[in-house]
Amino acid sequence: MTHLPAPAPEALAVSRQLSQKIADEIAARDGWMPFSRFMELALYAPGLGYYAAGSRKFGEAGDFVTAPEMSPFFAACLARQLAELLPQTDGVIYEFGAGTGRLAADLIAELKALGVAVKGYKIVDLSPELVERQRDTLADHLDLVEWLAELPEAIDGVVIGNELLDAMPCELIHWSDAGPLRRGVTVEHGAFAFADREIDDARLAELARRYDPRLPGYVSEISLANRGFVRDLAARLVRGAILLIDYGYGEREYYLPERRMGTLIGHYRHHTVHDPFYLPGLMDLTSHVDFTAIAETGLEAGLDLIGYLNQAQFLVNCGLTGLLAERLDAADTVPYARAVSAVQKLVSPTEMGEFFKVIGFGRGVAIDWLGFADGDRCHTL
Repeated sequence: MTHLPAPAPEALAVSRQLSQKIADEIAARDGWMPFSRFMELALYAPGLGYYAAGSRKFGEAGDFVTAPEMSPFFAACLARQLAELLPQTDGVIYEFGAGTGRLAADLIAELKALGVAVKGYKIVDLSPELVERQRDTLADHLDLVEWLAELPEAIDGVVIGNELLDAMPCELIHWSDAGPLRRGVTVEHGAFAFADREIDDARLAELARRYDPRLPGYVSEISLANRGFVRDLAARLVRGAILLIDYGYGEREYYLPERRMGTLIGHYRHHTVHDPFYLPGLMDLTSHVDFTAIAETGLEAGLDLIGYLNQAQFLVNCGLTGLLAERLDAADTVPYARAVSAVQKLVSPTEMGEFFKVIGFGRGVAIDWLGFADGDRCHTL
């Protein structure tokens, strides 16, 4: 990994402090912790984890660029879906993991232009540094925006989670000759290393048996955190809609034989890193979303599964083509080329268009949504 950019001394000091904290907890747990706990600490340990410390995450100077940062047409399309749903609710938008606040700012502006009343915009985000950036981005809308430290007890409105589920801690399962094992983290010769143990969680053991690829040596992820989050949302949703946008697959694609090392990956300064132990606290860790698990959890919790399709089709259904024709002037060649290039990344099947999926749940609202009008793939879940 010598080609990776070197961290600043102060950032390296934070990573070393977090590594020591993790190592101390491993020692207190008799030398082993589940990988899900390692991932939780690496991302969310107060003041030290990737999302809890002050390292820049989004944009060209960060580790990745999300769709709202890439193009305003993402929010413009999403606003047309919200314009259909918000009047059926109390009119509040709830965004979980709001990044820089770009999506929130653009949605508020778009909905205002569409004449749709937004009663409030509530953000739940675990990153103090990102909350400060959101406040700056949303400076013109502070009369509408409220930051929450946890899920509200009752939700009547529209819930948005863009690139949220992939950053929730996942379990690693190793399907060995002896059966499925829970992969965890230990310390060997002063460095973090993987170590497997018997699965002592009944629900996790049940899922590991269900997903058994029958390929000894196969390693993949099971996210109990994703399931728990959807259940919590469902328990609080009095009326409204849930839209979750992320990269992932249905179960049949997720556990393919050729994906024998799973989908866990690190992102550091626009580089892909395969070692999850690289610079804890300075590197993002993500795993792809099993959308079948998300769909089943929502249905079990009493939600209506409205639709599931790729991001490209969802944006087209929400009027992307018309918005491009309306807002771009092909004669103004440089801005036009720049805007079209960004949109192409959102919809291209080789980039975000197929890689990212949108899943929608509802309760007490109409089931015919603009975004799922054509191309619904619920039958593939």
